[in-house]
Amino acid sequence: MIKRIFDVTVAAVALLLSAPVLALIAVAIRLDDGGPVLFRQQRAGRGGTSFHIHKFRSMRTVAGAAVTSDTDDRITRVGRLLRATKLDELPQLYDVLVGHMSLVGPRPEVHRYVAHWPPPARLRILSVRPGITDPASIAYRHESAELAQAAQPEEYYVSVVLPRKVEMYLRYVDTRSFLGDLRILARTVRVVLSR
Repeated sequence: MIKRIFDVTVAAVALLLSAPVLALIAVAIRLDDGGPVLFRQQRAGRGGTSFHIHKFRSMRTVAGAAVTSDTDDRITRVGRLLRATKLDELPQLYDVLVGHMSLVGPRPEVHRYVAHWPPPARLRILSVRPGITDPASIAYRHESAELAQAAQPEEYYVSVVLPRKVEMYLRYVDTRSFLGDLRILARTVRVVLSR
């Protein structure tokens, strides 16, 4: 209950304070290529239920792999800046506000990648709300650069990166605490500001 109250309070205040920035980003995206401002995608939430995650759109709306490397030519000019600064994640504060996500928790995956998780791990990871940040997000903050080095980025993600993330997700779920979440949030802020 304390975690949920904290999530709602922080998300509401952050959305209010960042409203001018959100508006500027929306205008920049529209001016860049005229496409939609937001990107919505189905992800696996708590209990495995589906929800639509929200991000600022950083890529052109054409078909392609679900994972993105730095060399992906679908990334727009504004999108490169948004992804580098993590500003594309700001709309997820709305997902926190409505209860689909938490500020801290395992990152929500698309169902096709969740299917690769071992069943016992899947049950444990999906027992909590997914989050905007977690230890795996911090450890893999340069994930797109790592994927750019792979001959087959999506295969590399599934066979190498995803199992490592699953281990981190499980460790978070098994050791989570409110104070631990505060430490993860503080580390996330430091990492983003140090870019």
